[in-house]
Amino acid sequence: MSVRLRKWKTKEGKVQEAWWVDVKYQHPSGKVERVRKASPINTRRGAEEYERQVRHALLTGTFGKEKPTEKRIVTLAEFEPRFITYSENNNKGSTLLSKRQILAAHLLPFFGSMALDAIGLAEVEDFKAAMRKKHSGARARKEAPSRAALRLRKGSGPPPMSPRYINNTLTVLHKLLTLAQEQGVIAHVPRVKLLKTRKPAFDFLTFEEAERLVSHAEPEWRTLLLVAIKTGLREGELMGLQWSDLDLPRGKLQVRRTRTNGHEGLPKGGRERGVDLPASVVDALKEHRHLRGAYVFCQEDGQPLTDGLMRRPLERSLIQANITREQGRIGWHDLRHTYGSHLAMRGVPLKVIQELMGHATIEMTMRYAHLSPETKERAVQQLDAPASQHRAALA
Repeated sequence: MSVRLRKWKTKEGKVQEAWWVDVKYQHPSGKVERVRKASPINTRRGAEEYERQVRHALLTGTFGKEKPTEKRIVTLAEFEPRFITYSENNNKGSTLLSKRQILAAHLLPFFGSMALDAIGLAEVEDFKAAMRKKHSGARARKEAPSRAALRLRKGSGPPPMSPRYINNTLTVLHKLLTLAQEQGVIAHVPRVKLLKTRKPAFDFLTFEEAERLVSHAEPEWRTLLLVAIKTGLREGELMGLQWSDLDLPRGKLQVRRTRTNGHEGLPKGGRERGVDLPASVVDALKEHRHLRGAYVFCQEDGQPLTDGLMRRPLERSLIQANITREQGRIGWHDLRHTYGSHLAMRGVPLKVIQELMGHATIEMTMRYAHLSPETKERAVQQLDAPASQHRAALA
């Protein structure tokens, strides 16, 4: 088909791109007419459909004679159901829930009555300023907490307006506008510039704290905590783990699903991954074996655990083990960081840690690099090893 993607640089050095159609048509009179136009829908599929429309108009003699149609104005509130439908089809449950909350709390109140094609760079920056103002108010309340603020801190209200949360909100807005463009509702998507944020800090347990946590855990929760620390599974992956995912004789575990807010889906990143089990985890799982159903960690009736049921056992175990942090409580994700940190401190290569933890990019794994300086030191010392040693290694 005669469709092509054209790219060019602006004066500012930014790369722009657009799909064009290039159609040649020979009329019965022998005259050849060539039509080169940008597709009104800037996607490959949109351009292919537009090319078919151009060819049909040339064939029927109606090309260039179309009556201009009045374009219907679509507001963000009117487009929201389409965006939710798309998200239901393509996102996991936790992502869908987050999008619903952001739409209801922020995007609909600010942009709901605004036409999508009227949302430009200035409107996005106005919204960002309003969100930052909320963030400043949240910071002031944090410095002088009221009873209401204390209730919010305990998790009974919307999250504070941190720069990271503002960026998440802006990302949802950009995805909604991009979908509107793909569906031909708007012609262009305005640039959405995110706030600069620090890399989030993480906490982890020392080797001694990890052993103490497991030893002080209640018997029915001890295996769950051990598996979390020594496999790096996310909280939802622990809740979704089934016996069919385990190969205990070979010491293997396959992460196939995650559970969040009662919804089950693929692990983060949409990919399954394999995890090797240390002997201590294999022994604990053999002893933990039950006949209550498919899930490894479940309720008394065999139903999977919930987010609420997972919270208290970890908190009680931390109290019993006398493990505290000044900056806040330790959660399930900190046990995942414990796994990555312990591997790095044991000298495991970062690429291997990436594969075991299921990180999409090595940049996510690099946060553990500072914990294994001796690994780099050992690597550099290999440069002084005799050449005969390298030849033996290659043989």
